[in-house]
Amino acid sequence: MIKGVAIKNVVSHHDDRGFFAELLKDGEGTYYDIKQTSYSETYPGVIKAFHWHKRQWDIWCVVKGVGQVVLYALRDDSSTKGEPQVVYCGERDMKVIVIPPGVAHGYRVLSSGPMGIIYHTTEAYDPNHPDEERIPHDSPMINFNWQTKNR
Repeated sequence: MIKGVAIKNVVSHHDDRGFFAELLKDGEGTYYDIKQTSYSETYPGVIKAFHWHKRQWDIWCVVKGVGQVVLYALRDDSSTKGEPQVVYCGERDMKVIVIPPGVAHGYRVLSSGPMGIIYHTTEAYDPNHPDEERIPHDSPMINFNWQTKNR
């Protein structure tokens, strides 16, 4: 596990009306002060990767479909520098994923329909001064194989 990354398995409570699930809660290790919350849907097979932040923490939760979230430690002062971490999650296995600054992150949609992701950030997006650096999904530096392996 990459240093600083935290993952919370989301517990959902189901009955004949549907379900309820708490994603974030003050006092839990996955909670940070939030300055912006966004929602995105991505189509099947699409890879949206990689980007990272200098100051901002991201808190992700896939709530629709299924995704393969890939994290990669970039921080020079981290004992986990250069390590990848893969998290499979989705509507039937929701996880809150806390991504610290200096950790590149992205995802691939695995479901046959769109994947929906809620993401909270500790900084509000400023288009004039974005706290975001991009790395191509096929960067040799990260060298991640996005292909599904038959097992």
